[in-house]
Formats: sequence, structure tokens, C-alpha cells
Amino acid sequence: MGKNKLQRFQENKGFKNLYEPSFQEVYRKDYPLKGHWTQKVFKNNHPIVLELGCGKGEYTLALAEHHKRKNFIGIDIKGARLWRGAKTALEKKIENVAFIRTRIELIESFFAAGEVSEIWITFPDPQPKKEKKRLTSPGFLNRYLTFLQPDAIIHLKTDSRPLHDYTRQVVEEWEGMQLLEADTDIYGSGRQSTDPLIAVRTFYEEMFLAEGKPITYLKFSIKTGQGIATLQE
Repeated sequence: MGKNKLQRFQENKGFKNLYEPSFQEVYRKDYPLKGHWTQKVFKNNHPIVLELGCGKGEYTLALAEHHKRKNFIGIDIKGARLWRGAKTALEKKIENVAFIRTRIELIESFFAAGEVSEIWITFPDPQPKKEKKRLTSPGFLNRYLTFLQPDAIIHLKTDSRPLHDYTRQVVEEWEGMQLLEADTDIYGSGRQSTDPLIAVRTFYEEMFLAEGKPITYLKFSIKTGQGIATLQE
């Protein structure tokens, strides 16, 4: 492990906006802040928005600066990446941001029913051979249902056309979801010019654009109270 990583891991321990519970603390257990993020962390009653697989937190930070009356939590398993987002938030005094270092598979341990209003999923691993590991698979969507508010919004931004198409199929096949927007090339269509949040470019997005890959976007609503069936072959 590089010296910089070790130094960043050490710094992470002192960041007041970064939470790093151990696996044992949250595996089949409720994290102490579950149901209390607005009161104990943000000290307000504003809606909570998640970014899953947030990496260095570029989107989390951009969203927080654009929406001052919402609270944003970026989640990732890579501590060295989260270091950048947490440090930037502290340096810029962005108070409506927090980060959690954990596996997305454990997300139900962190949030109570109705605690989250919106989710952004930006450039996740498309898992071409492992459908169940895709962050927009029925299994993960069912996890999100445990803490989402009714008619919550989910955004997917990806360079993977197969993941885009797969997610759209999931949305269209289940009556509890409604497709609100779909774009298979946001820069080709000019979509990014009409929404500053869609135009935010992450480290990975810049890399994909340099490779000439189209960037896709999906936006859909999801109702709570019903499970999502496994996508039929």
C-alpha cells in the first residue's frame, strides 16, 4: 500500500463528515445514525439525497453546492477516494455533505424507512457478467425501497449502454416504476446544456469522454410498498 494511501486513511479518521464503521458494526445490525441523519449530523429537516459509488465525491459536492436546502451523502468503499471528497467539503465549508465508507450491499443498515428522497448512481461498475451485482438490479432496488420515500427519484448516469438498456428494461417491466427521462448520449443530444447537474463531470466521466464513449442518463421514479420482481429472461 502506498504512503499516500496510508496518510489519507489516517486523515480520514479525523474528518467529522466521514463515517467509517467496520463490517462487524453494520452487518445485520443497525448503524446508530439510522433514522437520525438529519437531526444528529446535518441538524436540520431537509431531504436526504444519496450518491452511490461516489468515488472522489465530485457529484456529491456539486449537488450539495447547487441545492443548499438538501442534505447529501456520498457512499463508497474506497477510503482513499472518499478522502478527496470529505477534505474538499471541509475546505470549502460545505455543511450539507457527509460521506460513508461501506459496501452498498449493507446500505439497509444505515437508513430508516422514508429517510431518503432521491438517489444518484454515477458511473457504477456495469457488472457485465453478474446481473445481481448491478446497482440497478431488482435486488438492489428492493434494498433501496426499504428507506426511500414514496415516488422517490433515481438517476443513473453511465458510459455503459448495456447497463443503461438493462436498467430501462427493469423500469419499464415493473409497474411500480415510471420512466421520466432517457438519453443515450447527453452530449450528442445537448441534454447536458439544459441542466447544470447533468453536466457535472466526474474523474471517470472525463476519462470515458476522452475515449469517445457516449454518456447516457436515466431518470425514473419508484414507488414504495411493493417489491420488484427479478427481471425475466
